[in-house]
Amino acid sequence: MPGNTVLGAGMKFPPQVDKATGRFMVSSEKESVKESVYLILMTQKTERFLRPDFGSSLMSYTFMDMNATSVNMMVRDLTQQILEQEPRVRDVAITTDSEVREGRLLVNIDYTVRNSNVRDNLVFPFYLNAAAEEEAYEPEQQYESEEWE
Repeated sequence: MPGNTVLGAGMKFPPQVDKATGRFMVSSEKESVKESVYLILMTQKTERFLRPDFGSSLMSYTFMDMNATSVNMMVRDLTQQILEQEPRVRDVAITTDSEVREGRLLVNIDYTVRNSNVRDNLVFPFYLNAAAEEEAYEPEQQYESEEWE
Protein backbone atom coordinates (compact mmCIF):
# COMPACT_ATOMS: atom_id res chain seq x y z
CA MET A 1 0.00 0.00 0.00
CA PRO A 2 1.79 3.18 -1.16
CA GLY A 3 0.14 5.60 1.24
CA ASN A 4 -2.49 5.68 3.91
CA THR A 5 -5.29 7.80 2.47
CA VAL A 6 -7.41 7.61 5.61
CA LEU A 7 -4.84 9.49 7.69
CA GLY A 8 -4.44 12.03 4.92
CA ALA A 9 -1.77 14.53 4.00
CA GLY A 10 -1.57 18.27 4.35
CA MET A 11 0.72 21.23 4.54
CA LYS A 12 3.46 20.80 7.12
CA PHE A 13 3.10 22.78 10.34
CA PRO A 14 4.81 25.13 10.80
CA PRO A 15 4.84 25.87 7.07
CA GLN A 16 8.13 25.07 5.37
CA VAL A 17 9.30 25.45 1.78
CA ASP A 18 11.30 22.76 -0.01
CA LYS A 19 14.45 24.49 -1.23
CA ALA A 20 14.84 22.15 -4.20
CA THR A 21 11.35 22.58 -5.65
CA GLY A 22 10.13 25.83 -4.10
CA ARG A 23 6.88 24.13 -3.02
CA PHE A 24 5.38 23.88 0.42
CA MET A 25 6.38 20.71 2.23
CA VAL A 26 3.61 18.28 3.19
CA SER A 27 3.28 15.88 6.07
CA SER A 28 1.39 12.64 5.85
CA GLU A 29 0.08 9.81 7.97
CA LYS A 30 1.43 9.64 11.53
CA GLU A 31 3.34 12.92 11.24
CA SER A 32 0.16 14.70 10.13
CA VAL A 33 -1.71 13.42 13.18
CA LYS A 34 1.04 14.59 15.55
CA GLU A 35 1.08 18.05 13.96
CA SER A 36 -2.69 18.24 14.26
CA VAL A 37 -2.57 17.46 17.99
CA TYR A 38 0.14 20.10 18.43
CA LEU A 39 -1.98 22.62 16.51
CA ILE A 40 -4.96 21.93 18.79
CA LEU A 41 -2.78 22.59 21.85
CA MET A 42 -1.28 25.80 20.46
CA THR A 43 -4.58 27.35 19.35
CA GLN A 44 -6.61 29.13 22.01
CA LYS A 45 -10.37 28.54 21.81
CA THR A 46 -12.18 31.43 20.05
CA GLU A 47 -8.90 32.42 18.36
CA ARG A 48 -10.17 31.32 14.96
CA PHE A 49 -13.01 33.51 13.86
CA LEU A 50 -14.74 30.94 11.63
CA ARG A 51 -14.13 27.98 13.98
CA PRO A 52 -14.48 29.35 17.53
CA ASP A 53 -14.69 25.86 19.08
CA PHE A 54 -11.35 24.76 17.60
CA GLY A 55 -8.34 24.66 19.91
CA SER A 56 -7.79 24.11 23.58
CA SER A 57 -8.07 25.98 26.85
CA LEU A 58 -4.43 25.29 27.71
CA MET A 59 -3.38 28.93 27.92
CA SER A 60 -6.06 29.66 30.53
CA TYR A 61 -3.94 27.62 32.99
CA THR A 62 -0.85 29.78 32.50
CA PHE A 63 -0.95 31.85 35.69
CA MET A 64 -2.89 29.40 37.85
CA ASP A 65 -1.40 27.83 40.95
CA MET A 66 -0.23 24.40 39.79
CA ASN A 67 -1.55 22.15 42.50
CA ALA A 68 -2.92 18.63 41.98
CA THR A 69 -6.45 19.90 41.35
CA SER A 70 -5.40 22.36 38.64
CA VAL A 71 -3.22 19.77 36.92
CA ASN A 72 -6.05 17.21 36.96
CA MET A 73 -8.49 19.78 35.53
CA MET A 74 -6.01 20.62 32.76
CA VAL A 75 -5.43 16.94 31.93
CA ARG A 76 -9.18 16.25 31.79
CA ASP A 77 -9.86 19.30 29.58
CA LEU A 78 -7.01 18.53 27.15
CA THR A 79 -7.99 14.86 26.84
CA GLN A 80 -11.58 15.80 26.03
CA GLN A 81 -10.58 18.52 23.56
CA ILE A 82 -8.14 16.29 21.66
CA LEU A 83 -10.67 13.45 21.39
CA GLU A 84 -13.40 15.84 20.17
CA GLN A 85 -11.26 17.62 17.56
CA GLU A 86 -8.96 14.92 16.20
CA PRO A 87 -11.03 11.98 14.91
CA ARG A 88 -7.94 10.02 13.82
CA VAL A 89 -6.86 9.28 17.42
CA ARG A 90 -8.27 7.27 20.31
CA ASP A 91 -7.13 6.18 23.76
CA VAL A 92 -5.62 9.54 24.69
CA ALA A 93 -3.70 9.35 27.97
CA ILE A 94 -2.08 12.49 29.35
CA THR A 95 0.47 12.47 32.15
CA THR A 96 2.43 15.34 33.63
CA ASP A 97 5.80 15.67 35.28
CA SER A 98 5.34 15.29 39.03
CA GLU A 99 7.28 18.45 39.83
CA VAL A 100 7.43 21.85 38.25
CA ARG A 101 10.94 22.76 37.13
CA GLU A 102 12.04 26.24 36.16
CA GLY A 103 8.45 27.42 35.61
CA ARG A 104 7.72 24.57 33.19
CA LEU A 105 5.41 21.57 33.36
CA LEU A 106 6.06 18.71 30.92
CA VAL A 107 2.85 17.31 29.47
CA ASN A 108 3.19 13.85 27.91
CA ILE A 109 0.35 12.97 25.51
CA ASP A 110 0.05 9.30 24.48
CA TYR A 111 -2.50 8.29 21.86
CA THR A 112 -3.31 5.54 19.41
CA VAL A 113 -3.78 6.29 15.72
CA ARG A 114 -7.14 4.71 14.85
CA ASN A 115 -6.40 3.33 11.39
CA SER A 116 -3.05 1.70 12.12
CA ASN A 117 -3.30 0.96 15.88
CA VAL A 118 0.13 2.53 16.30
CA ARG A 119 0.88 4.17 19.64
CA ASP A 120 2.53 7.58 19.44
CA ASN A 121 3.24 10.39 21.85
CA LEU A 122 3.93 14.07 22.02
CA VAL A 123 5.86 15.77 24.83
CA PHE A 124 4.71 19.35 25.23
CA PRO A 125 6.51 21.81 27.51
CA PHE A 126 3.91 24.07 29.15
CA TYR A 127 5.38 27.29 30.53
CA LEU A 128 3.55 28.39 33.66
CA ASN A 129 4.85 31.95 33.73
CA ALA A 130 4.84 33.60 30.33
CA ALA A 131 6.83 36.54 31.69
CA ALA A 132 9.73 34.23 32.51
CA GLU A 133 10.50 33.82 28.84
CA GLU A 134 12.29 36.80 27.51
CA GLU A 135 11.31 37.88 24.06
CA ALA A 136 13.35 40.02 21.78
CA TYR A 137 11.87 43.46 21.96
CA GLU A 138 12.72 46.16 19.51
CA PRO A 139 11.40 49.59 20.44
CA GLU A 140 9.58 51.53 17.79
CA GLN A 141 11.79 53.75 15.74
CA GLN A 142 11.12 57.38 16.30
CA TYR A 143 11.20 59.45 13.19
CA GLU A 144 11.99 63.09 13.20
CA SER A 145 9.03 65.10 12.05
CA GLU A 146 9.62 67.05 8.92
CA GLU A 147 8.46 70.58 8.84
CA TRP A 148 6.42 71.56 5.80
CA GLU A 149 7.26 74.84 4.24
